Amino acid sequence: MNHSKQNIWTQAAALAASTPESRNRYVDFLRALSICAVVFGHWLMAAPYVDGGGIQISSMLEHQEWTRWMTWAFQVMPVFFMVGGYSNSISWQSARRKGRSYNEWLQVRLQRLIAPVLPLILMWIFLAAGAQGLGLRPAMVKVASQMALIPIWFLAGYVFVVVLVPITHAAWQRYGFKSFAILVIAAVLNDVLFFAADLKMLGWFNYAFVWLAVHQLGYAWKDGYMAGARQGLAWMAGGVAVLIGLITIGPYPVSMVSVPGQEISNTLPPKIAMLALGIAQCGLLLSVEAPMRRWLSRAAPWTAVVLVNSMIMTVFLWHLTA
Repeated sequence: MNHSKQNIWTQAAALAASTPESRNRYVDFLRALSICAVVFGHWLMAAPYVDGGGIQISSMLEHQEWTRWMTWAFQVMPVFFMVGGYSNSISWQSARRKGRSYNEWLQVRLQRLIAPVLPLILMWIFLAAGAQGLGLRPAMVKVASQMALIPIWFLAGYVFVVVLVPITHAAWQRYGFKSFAILVIAAVLNDVLFFAADLKMLGWFNYAFVWLAVHQLGYAWKDGYMAGARQGLAWMAGGVAVLIGLITIGPYPVSMVSVPGQEISNTLPPKIAMLALGIAQCGLLLSVEAPMRRWLSRAAPWTAVVLVNSMIMTVFLWHLTA
């Protein structure tokens, strides 16, 4: 077993040693950090218990209200979208320089995202069929399969953002932060209509407005517009101030994850509270980019990041099944 671990570490170390100096290792670190936070957050949130001789699946957020504040740290999907914006900017610009078509570029990006999903879906088809055959309650099979396949819903949103990269990147290059501001305004108006006019169906458009806005911040980061501790802390302070205002004055709940039985969710569909959280998280993380990049220039931490990223999709897709 130790020999196997050593081989995995050795392979990761070899890949780490071949990393070009121009690569921003902090991007890979944040990708690994955000996925690990999602995994541990889901595991900590699960609260199954025995009632009446049967297992009931519940959420810690439902029973312990203080845990809802923890979602401000564990709900890191905005970070993943910002990192995606940074990476997609590099990838799309590289494809254009090499004369590759949009279809060629998109095929490569989607293959990396979608191909690992197929084994998970196939396994759960067989698991669900087997569970029915063994006489397990259909309700339990339904809940278990829905929970296990939660990561696919996130990937669907991210795929949508990737498909629009040529448009959003062109908008960033032409309009800069105005392209971000327009999406923020659209998200705010959408929430106003959601709450004030009771147009609940329009709320689903915020899957586009909120996540595309955070994705634009990835473009800004790539082009050096959010560099430095001072700028990062300013973004963080602004995001925190807005978020606190929204949950104290507005109708937004504290939890950044859906709570069973709670009428309003900041994530389903996304609300401007989620956007404010994303701005705060991105600002905080970018404020420490310089020292983190110096730390990641060392062999051991960078090898660990390479190792985690080599299995990141497997961990993300299968952690709830585990």
